[in-house]
Amino acid sequence: MLAAERRTTLRELVVKGLETVTSEASDEVRERERRRKMKQLLKAMQASNTEPMVPLTREEIYDR
Repeated sequence: MLAAERRTTLRELVVKGLETVTSEASDEVRERERRRKMKQLLKAMQASNTEPMVPLTREEIYDR
């Protein structure tokens, strides 16, 4: 019925649906890979001889 409403074939509806699903899946894979690479980059940029940052008190700021 949907194919008739859109004046297309059932085959074309199935093809479009599969293209949409595979496109979304590949977008998710790319996003996961981008995040993984970003984490690696941030880890590589972190100096090994530094302490974690902690908020300074007002006195500590003005002492320095």
